[in-house]
Amino acid sequence: MGNWKLNGSKTMVAELIKALKVPATECPTVAVAICPPVLFLGQAQTLLADSAIILGAQDASLNTEGAYTGENSARMYSEFDVQYVLVGHSERRTLHQEDDALVAEKFAVIQQAGLTPVLCIGETNEQFEAKETQAVVERQLQAVIDKCGITALNKAVIAYEPVWAIGTGKTATPEIAQQVHADIRAFLANSDAEIANKVQILYGGSVKGASAAGLFAMPDIDGALVGGAALNADEFAAIIQAGA
Repeated sequence: MGNWKLNGSKTMVAELIKALKVPATECPTVAVAICPPVLFLGQAQTLLADSAIILGAQDASLNTEGAYTGENSARMYSEFDVQYVLVGHSERRTLHQEDDALVAEKFAVIQQAGLTPVLCIGETNEQFEAKETQAVVERQLQAVIDKCGITALNKAVIAYEPVWAIGTGKTATPEIAQQVHADIRAFLANSDAEIANKVQILYGGSVKGASAAGLFAMPDIDGALVGGAALNADEFAAIIQAGA
């Protein structure tokens, strides 16, 4: 899943989607999704009409409609064939002060609209250095479980993104990432072992074409939430191919 963040132009969207259709077609066992800025969802919907690539959005309002200037609702997304919506991304948590309770509410609203939330969890560098990783991700997960119930994860995706490994030059080894993913499953298993076993957990720590194969070889890493590399067709294609 490529998170384009605040990047793009009409030309870039057309060129990138055209380039990504090839690896997506050549790797039919790999689910491929992109999350463009909301302004480009209509263009992307049209360009993806004959494609296996799935469309996603980067955030959703708590509100369905009304006097909420600048907001975009999950219900509106459904008209653009959006299937996934990111929620709780580290940049929303830090830049927009979205706390665990708000993230859990957004998660619920996204599901109520019939879309699949991609719940982003992860720790900052300070929390990592203090060895608080497990406590942080469990707290973030528990907020959603308390609000929506463990069964809500039957129709959701989890994305573990260590904030300390995003754009900092630091990297989490496949073994470090695997341990956190395994801890996430173990925590969920306390509530429901079946859900813990089958929920899809993506890794989102600056994944590149060169690092993807090593990450995907880990038993509890089911895919990737890709940032900067998702804007480069060759890099993203290499990540897709690594998952085949």
